[in-house]
Amino acid sequence: MIPFVKAHACGNDFLVMEETIAQGRHVVMAQRYCSRNTSVGADGIEFLERRGDGSFFLRLFNADGSEAELSGNGTRCVAAWLAYSEGLMEVTLGTHGGPRACKVRLQNGAEFLIESAMGVPRVIPRSIEVEGVGVVEGAMVNVGNPHFVIFTDRMDFSAHGMKWQELGAKIAVSPLFPHGTNVEFVRVMKKDEIAFRIYERGCGPTTSSGTGTCASSTAAIALRGAARELNAVAEGGSQRVVWPESDAEMMLTGPAEIICKGEVWE
Repeated sequence: MIPFVKAHACGNDFLVMEETIAQGRHVVMAQRYCSRNTSVGADGIEFLERRGDGSFFLRLFNADGSEAELSGNGTRCVAAWLAYSEGLMEVTLGTHGGPRACKVRLQNGAEFLIESAMGVPRVIPRSIEVEGVGVVEGAMVNVGNPHFVIFTDRMDFSAHGMKWQELGAKIAVSPLFPHGTNVEFVRVMKKDEIAFRIYERGCGPTTSSGTGTCASSTAAIALRGAARELNAVAEGGSQRVVWPESDAEMMLTGPAEIICKGEVWE
């Protein structure tokens, strides 16, 4: 039996497993245990490594078995679990996208509000050619992992005559992005609020994304004059973003909830 914890951040759900049980089987474990019809079900697995010097390191594998640099929501879920199980109200978690410092701001049982330092984002306006669609205007944003942000004024977040899910699926695997990319569709609602939808590399449409929230906010601030402190609203809920005028590290505050712990047949 393999022990796991399941948690979610705005509906973006993850399994948390100890790195020691993976033994090189990360890909097959993610594909098997993230299946929503035949196993526990999740958008990905966060494998938690406890290093000899007392530090932590995360490896994130998406539901399709691909490895990603990091997940903002997934990192927050792990921070919530360490706070719940070990009383760590502040923790820094290493990722392939860089270290992420997390601090618990509020706790109510298994529900947490956590502030995370998300690094310094980089944004570049970019026009890309999408097969069967044509030229798509947007912005490449890096927040430790890659994103392509598209602005839209449509209530349903559609763009270029396509549903956002369809266009997102095309762009996510475009040859222009050798390692794939996450895709966000953003509406600037007012100076200090945006709404967005995300097509996530490796698992498709998700209700939320921590790095997607940061990427969408970065593009809105840099290219649409949005406020440096804003609410970013996804299908699963709202998260708070603060990007100082000095273009220092972006801070992300959002919820995380422990759903359950259990064991799954190997």
